[in-house]
Amino acid sequence: EVKLVESGGGSVQAGGSLRLSCAASGYIGSSYSVGWFRQLAGKERELVAGLDSDGTATYEDSVKGRFTISKDDAKNTLYLQMNSLKLEDTAMYYCAAAGFFRVPDRLERWPYWGQGTPVTVSS
Repeated sequence: EVKLVESGGGSVQAGGSLRLSCAASGYIGSSYSVGWFRQLAGKERELVAGLDSDGTATYEDSVKGRFTISKDDAKNTLYLQMNSLKLEDTAMYYCAAAGFFRVPDRLERWPYWGQGTPVTVSS
């Protein structure tokens, strides 16, 4: 069974940076895609950054140029470097994995989720 555990969330002032980590245990094969989502209370979870199994990255428009998704296969860890944080980046952030070569565009195709880590950006 795949288990994902996020860390690195916290409070930061606008313009600051945070790096989220997601440690994976269990089998995640070379054909898996991974991603970072965020969710506000009462709203649908949205894909912020995704990484295809070949390393191709995609980003939600509002974070392009500010966020960077990466992974360290040796450590089985996924990262999200968040720079130039804005108030609207405040949310609960989740990492996820899916057994697809390409990042799925539907939430129901992501079977593995972490418990979430909160990010609060203040002025």
